[in-house]
Formats: sequence, C-alpha cells, structure tokens
Amino acid sequence: MTQIEDNLTPRPRSARELGIMQGNPPPPEKRPSLTNWDLAPFNRWTFQHIEDLFPIARVGARSGGARPLADATADLSGVTFTATEDRRLTLADHLAESYTDAFMVLHRGRVITETYFNDQTPLTRHLAQSVSKSLVGALVGVLHGDGLIDLQAPVSDVLPELAQSGYGDARIWQVLDMRSGVRFTEDYNLPGSDMTRIDMAAGWRPTPDGTPRETIRSVIASLPRIRPHGQSFSYRSIETDLLAWVCEHVTDMPLPRLLSERIWQPVGAEADGFFTVDSAGTALADGGFCATLRDFARFGEAMRRAISDAGDTPIPHDWARATTKPDPDGFDWPYTVLSPKGGYRRQWWVHDRTRGDIMARGVFGQLIYIDAEAELTVVKLSTWPDYLMPGYIADTMAAIAAIRQALADT
Repeated sequence: MTQIEDNLTPRPRSARELGIMQGNPPPPEKRPSLTNWDLAPFNRWTFQHIEDLFPIARVGARSGGARPLADATADLSGVTFTATEDRRLTLADHLAESYTDAFMVLHRGRVITETYFNDQTPLTRHLAQSVSKSLVGALVGVLHGDGLIDLQAPVSDVLPELAQSGYGDARIWQVLDMRSGVRFTEDYNLPGSDMTRIDMAAGWRPTPDGTPRETIRSVIASLPRIRPHGQSFSYRSIETDLLAWVCEHVTDMPLPRLLSERIWQPVGAEADGFFTVDSAGTALADGGFCATLRDFARFGEAMRRAISDAGDTPIPHDWARATTKPDPDGFDWPYTVLSPKGGYRRQWWVHDRTRGDIMARGVFGQLIYIDAEAELTVVKLSTWPDYLMPGYIADTMAAIAAIRQALADT
C-alpha cells in the first residue's frame, strides 16, 4: 500500500479537520441530518458511516474466502497529464484536489497503487452511489446465463403487478439499457422530482410536512410511460431498482442475499458489503451499496476477466463482452461531452466503444474503470462537494489515460 501526497497542492480538509462528528457529543452544527448528510461538508464523514445513519441489509462475504490481491507496487504519483483549463497536473495533484477518499490501480491483476485519504482505511465501507447499478447489471447477467431472465420478455410477464404501469410493456433489455419510455426526472435534491421521490422512499430524505413515506416499489408502479420504449438512452436510476425487483422475483430471494451468493462471494470479497433499505426492507439497488476499496477492486477485476475470458469469474463471458458494445444511436448530449464515442449498456457506461473500456460511475465521484485491452482496473472513491462535477471526472479520465500509457511502457 502506498500513500500519495503532495504538500504543494491545496488539499480539501478531512472530516476530522472540519470537526464533523468530533466531540462528545459533537456540537449540533457538526452533526449530519437527513436534509444535508450527502452534501458538503458532511459527506466527508457520512459516506464512510452509512450504517450509522440508515437501516441496512448485509451482503455477506465468504468466511476465509477472500481472493488475494497480488502486489506489484510502483510509484505513479509523478504521472502527469493535461487537465481542464490546460493545467498540467500530476496524479498526486489530482487525487489531492478532487476529494479522494481511496484510490487503487491494478495492472495485469496486480495492485500497483493503493492509497487512502480523509481517514478512510482498508476496512472502511464507502458508499458507492450509482456504482451499485453495475453490480446489479452483472447480477442480471448471471441470472440470464442461468436461463432465469429473458431479456426480450415484457416486464409484466415477470411482474404482473406492473401490467398497468408505465413499465408493463417495456422489455427487460430496454430497462437494462435505460431505453424505456417511462418518465423519471433525474434531478438531484430538486423538490418534486422523481429522483427526490425515490430518495424519500429510500429513507434518504425527509418527507414534506410529515406526509406518509412511499416505498421504492410504490414509486416504480406509479411512473407513467411518456414515449415509446426502445428509443434513445436517458439515464434513470429507477430502472436499476426495477431490475432488482425482477431478480428477486425470478429467484425468490432478497437482493442482498442474492448478490452475496451470486456475485460477492464468487468474486472473492474480503468483507461484507451492505445496502441501505426502505421501510419495507427493499434494498436501494440504484445507489445504496457500500463496500471497501479492495472489494470494489475485486468486483472490477472479475468483470475485466469476464470481458477477456481470462480466469475464473461468476460473470458470463458473452454477457461481459456484449456490455462493451453499446448501441451508439440515441446516445447524445449531454452524455457525449465526457465520452464522445461512448454509450451505455447493461448498467455500465462505455467510455469509448471502439476501445471497449467501461465504467461504473456514481455521483460525488465514485468510479470503477475497466480497460480489458490494457489489463487495467482503476477504483476511485470520493466525496466531491457537489453531485456532478464535470471537471473532476474529466480530469480523472485524463489521469487514467496517462496511467495506462505509463504502465504500457513498463
């Protein structure tokens, strides 16, 4: 394990330095609440302490079954790249300024860099946000490989209770690729948006004026169709929660146990992960998963091996390879700003469909990047001060390209 630091670069203060949850008891202004827990500066503490804030359901690891992570440590801190506004940054600069909590680079299955900030440790479980979606996408692939999920089936064939909803006649693949015609406004923290509704249903937000709390599944059932299914891509978090419902129905198992048995244990996770759950006990599949840096890396490596058909992995090779080949039609602005040749397939972002590198991404700076051709996996866990910070993600992608080139020369 290495520590990358650069004292010349302005460094965001840690939760401890900010005084968040320090003291016995902490002063009221330093305690997170339901209205601010995921916002700066409180997220510097809360993303590492989700189990102290919300009810959870464990995703068990196999006792004594951790997959070893071989070490081949190299100093990447001086790798340089051109960042936004034509700045020349080192990797150390970028990690220091972009609110990094943990960072890992694996090349050819070996750990090159593993580093922690903001009091994160190898044992700390960090909120994944929408990286969670890609785990669910992989789970759908496993169940499809078992013949339990037909991608061409209408949702109502699997979940008759949704027959009259906007999702009733959507095909499973259209939900998987986020090309359904159902309305879902993905506006974070905007009162009245569908995203705010799902946050309230999940218990992540207070309800207005004490109104009764919906459940995740009642929100799904309420959404109308506003266009034909199968057209252009539109990012909608709720689609992942629907896929989790499908997975649970065809297996008669709750998502946390199912993910444990079919993904988490087989990839060799070292520690239990967990999901936050709503008042009905339903896991927040679209963004509520938490795990350690090393275990996110083990999952990323399992997906990389599946794409390359190299080594044991629970994810079917054909499924993983197809994930790297999105339909470019209908993948338009604003998604093409970061990935001009990109796409979205099976709950993964494709950065460059000609290269086939893919990403699991979450707000506030969560990332698993996989380039099977370069035998490269990168994990970055962060606590940005805002949901979406285009400059930080663009700089991260530029840093990864520079890392890839540096490792290719070794």
